[in-house]
Amino acid sequence: METGANSTNADLAAWVGREEVRSDRVDLRIAQALAATFDHEPSAIADGDALPPLWHWVYFTPNARASEIGPDGHPRRGGFLPPVELPNRMWAGGRLRFERPLRVGESLRRVSRILSCERKSGRSGDLVFVTVEHTISGADGAAALVEEHDIVYRNASPGGGKLTGEAVPPECGFRRSIDPDPVLLFRYSALTFNGHRIHYDHPYVTRVEGYPGLIVHGPLTATLLLEAFREAHPDKRITRFSFRAVGPLFDIHRFDVCGRITGPDCAELWTDENGRLTMKATVGFE
Repeated sequence: METGANSTNADLAAWVGREEVRSDRVDLRIAQALAATFDHEPSAIADGDALPPLWHWVYFTPNARASEIGPDGHPRRGGFLPPVELPNRMWAGGRLRFERPLRVGESLRRVSRILSCERKSGRSGDLVFVTVEHTISGADGAAALVEEHDIVYRNASPGGGKLTGEAVPPECGFRRSIDPDPVLLFRYSALTFNGHRIHYDHPYVTRVEGYPGLIVHGPLTATLLLEAFREAHPDKRITRFSFRAVGPLFDIHRFDVCGRITGPDCAELWTDENGRLTMKATVGFE
């Protein structure tokens, strides 16, 4: 199936229902490396322990060959996802349901299915929205985690424009400061095998794409939000999580991850970069 820049919604609809099945194992070394990246004690994690929520993003990583990588560090288009020719791709958000914890050392199976593909027009031009559902299960075959992953394709935009975002809420229940230094971004790129150069190649992101600094990964920001919530409320078992990116974060400024309880089983989280909200999230717990 061919899908180019001028594809219609009918063309994109042909990709809906497409599936991919992959296997992986919750490797202890990788879990400990992510713990070290977040400044936790790596040896505190052992085989059989519950993997913290969102840490599964360092598994089932892409494995494109070097010859399949494009000039921006991303794999060239095609394969499971539609080969949309719009140049920029971003992880815009997602919704997750945690049925049970994944365990370190556990063998897993992930079934990915394209739920929707749609072309729209926005202020910045054409946009293509793709939503993928990932269902992860263990040896018993029962779903342990169900995730909907939102991907947006768009035209390249000048990086030096006004930074987008929203105003932060007036009050928060907890706040933690993050220094998104290049080592943090490089380590997360390495653990997720994410070759996108905007996260670690300063000359590329500033001279080619025109941004003021390295861009903080959306999944990393979401994980830092949830890590801060878990630190503030260690007694809560997380059952649901949803997040949406509303603006970019760069390595040139510190930012805060914040949140507050909004009900008996829910909370809202957000980033605060000098009054600019760039990601918002909700947490369900029991």
